[in-house]
Amino acid sequence: MERKRWRTWAKRLFTVLFLILIPALLFTLARNLDWNEVRQSLMAYKPGTLAIGLVMALCSFLIFASYDMLARAYTGHRLPARQVLPIAFVCYAFNLNFTTWVGGVALRYRLYGRLGLDTPTITRILTLGLLTNWMGYMLIAGSVFALRLVELPSHWAVGTTGLQMIGFLLLAVSSGYVLACGFATKRTWRWREHELTLPSLRLAVCQVVLGASNWAMMALLIFWLLPDEAFYPSILGILLISCVAGVVAHIPAGLGVLETVFLGLLQGQMAQGSLVAALLAYRTLYYLIPLVLAVITYLVLEKRAKAMRQHEKPAQT
Repeated sequence: MERKRWRTWAKRLFTVLFLILIPALLFTLARNLDWNEVRQSLMAYKPGTLAIGLVMALCSFLIFASYDMLARAYTGHRLPARQVLPIAFVCYAFNLNFTTWVGGVALRYRLYGRLGLDTPTITRILTLGLLTNWMGYMLIAGSVFALRLVELPSHWAVGTTGLQMIGFLLLAVSSGYVLACGFATKRTWRWREHELTLPSLRLAVCQVVLGASNWAMMALLIFWLLPDEAFYPSILGILLISCVAGVVAHIPAGLGVLETVFLGLLQGQMAQGSLVAALLAYRTLYYLIPLVLAVITYLVLEKRAKAMRQHEKPAQT
């Protein structure tokens, strides 16, 4: 009885924190953006170019939302796709703009928990999603780096050869994961109260393909917004480097990190003004517009969850 009461109060506290946190994060993001720069960067493009770019962004979000569909097959929960996909979309948009702890973790536990999934199942969904994202990253980044498709400046400590060695290492890790899923005899590991079970070989292949496809689509959007002289494999490699730099810097939405890496590695290859405009347009299409849609979707999900609880109370009495 005491434990149940504690859980009830914990859920209420969690709800209050979310009601405070989400508006605060949105206000901080809006205050830190230069909206005049955003407007000018968008006006430099034809409406058709922006429309195609937005379609690319939404395709990337759909790919990412499919991670949670893989997790449904992995965990065996029975929530329908019409509930899973909106949750995944909201979590990804908040994850991009406000770090993994807000979107990827806290928001996912809240939204899935309100639909009746228990904590171990949500943890497995989260774990599989992280593995899908980063195993896909390792596959595509390893391929790009190993093929020396990105030339690093001479003053960088890693160097192009060092980056190539990192590429081979990333390919080895992603390949090792797929092979382990297909041929490992021991498939379950336990640590304290947590349990990790390897997915099937088929599911693992789907993971790395979907993960790599998402990163490729993100780079394709930037490539689409850049001038004609841009080289797609190079843009992909630079994006992959900048994302790791953003994770290390631990800055929400990687503000400033993406721009710094692109400007540093493409210096002298294209006009700086065109590059900055493309990156601002990319942030608008891939971060801001999906975030607005995610906020609306989140409010709808909260309203539906509240209606479901009110509907269940009379049935219980």
